[in-house]
Amino acid sequence: MDVDNWRWGLAYDQWVALPVSGSRPAARYKHAAAVVDQKLYIVGGSRNGRYLSDIQVLDLGNLSWSSLKLQINPGVENSEGNGGLVESLPPIAGHSMVKWDKKLVVLGGNLKGSSDRIMVHCVDLETQTWSVLETSGNVPIARSGHSATLFGSKILMFGGENSSRNLLNDLHVLDLETLTWDVVEARLTPPAPRFDHTTAVHAETYLLVFGGCSHSTFFSDLHVLDFRTMEWSQPQIQGDLVTPRAGHAGITIDENWYIVGGGDNKNGCPETMVLNMSKLSWLALTSVKQREPLASEGISISLATIDQEKYLVAFGGYNGRYNNEVFIMRPKPRDSSRPKIFQSPAAAAAAASVTAAYALAKTEKLDLARIEDGVSKRKEEKQSQSNGAIELEAMREEKAKLELTLPEVKGENSKLREEISKVNNTHAELFKELQSVQGQLIAERSRCFKLEAQIAEIQKLLESMQSIENEVQLLREQKSALEKQMEAASSVQRQGSGRVWRWIAGSPGVAASP
Repeated sequence: MDVDNWRWGLAYDQWVALPVSGSRPAARYKHAAAVVDQKLYIVGGSRNGRYLSDIQVLDLGNLSWSSLKLQINPGVENSEGNGGLVESLPPIAGHSMVKWDKKLVVLGGNLKGSSDRIMVHCVDLETQTWSVLETSGNVPIARSGHSATLFGSKILMFGGENSSRNLLNDLHVLDLETLTWDVVEARLTPPAPRFDHTTAVHAETYLLVFGGCSHSTFFSDLHVLDFRTMEWSQPQIQGDLVTPRAGHAGITIDENWYIVGGGDNKNGCPETMVLNMSKLSWLALTSVKQREPLASEGISISLATIDQEKYLVAFGGYNGRYNNEVFIMRPKPRDSSRPKIFQSPAAAAAAASVTAAYALAKTEKLDLARIEDGVSKRKEEKQSQSNGAIELEAMREEKAKLELTLPEVKGENSKLREEISKVNNTHAELFKELQSVQGQLIAERSRCFKLEAQIAEIQKLLESMQSIENEVQLLREQKSALEKQMEAASSVQRQGSGRVWRWIAGSPGVAASP
């Protein structure tokens, strides 16, 4: 790809690595990014457990990187306690950032030595200064992994994780004109507490919350807050399957919400998804290999407008290694409000000529000059009609090509239906097996309860047997003592009997008792 003409020949909906020149910034993730005046600004981030404090700038015109040096506003001290030029903000990661005019507003994040209340920093790109914004009102607690979405001159901030690792699902609004915080109260069931999710505003009426994670669960759910009723809902979603993810990035173009990257701490998400926020339908736009940088957690995505054409710009992330590559996508325009034929310049000219001819027919008095003008206009009409015919013929050829590919598409749809049917059958069988296993588990639980009851009875019997055994032992000891007494008595009796018999027999040495 040519550095000077990198936009030439870019296919729609495909990620392409940009051939940046010179040295690249340090690889990182959990940073923040935004494009202002065709320059990509990367703020902070984390690498190997260390928070970064630099601001790196990629000029999308010549694809060269540079570092932004900022002047500290009066009254603000840098980490060394003095003023002057510094690399950037204090070391920071897990923060959120919004572009507001020529300023970058940075909210929260992991900051060493920060207060219990959320910090708001501002980078003024015109004056190249940064400052801490003093906010008032219901200032939220400090947090990281939250989301921030610009809504007019206000920032909507949702969720995150505080310094004690408590998960949050509160919604706050910061008025950038008055620098006042307020809490948004809503009814019904809000999203579960989470961090590393994304949010977007649609049609100035809805706030959408997608994905993220708790300390044990990764989400793929979508929640919607209606600003008119101030009620949360979890609507039915159509389209392609979306896998659970956190650490992804999102950006909106009209009614389309593009989601890139993310993961579940085991695998990255290789597919780039787009949600049609009006139809609530997901589309898997494109996919990369598992270990490519675009399948990373803590990635960023920004929107760049160059020569009135929009581009998605992705940077950084972590998928087993830290990344610092830049990828760009040219999104295909979607959901056009008018058919192609009405967008054609030739067709528009033809319609204009018909209107002009009708106006001429309604005119009663025409002078020579106006007649000559009419002839000239008719010639232009014929030319525009000729151009329209050429374009119509081209559209017919395109239609014929599409009709030729239609059987192939139908065949693919048929295969997909068969695969879906197989998956449904497999799901039904697995469900039956699950029910069977659940029944077996219930029976085993009942059996376990019976066994536990029997064991308790046996334990009682064992306890009573122990007391019986003690009594038997006592009886044995008494018996043994009695036997000894009887044996002693028997011995005495035998000795007495012997002397009597010897006396009767007249044995010598034996005298009769007097």
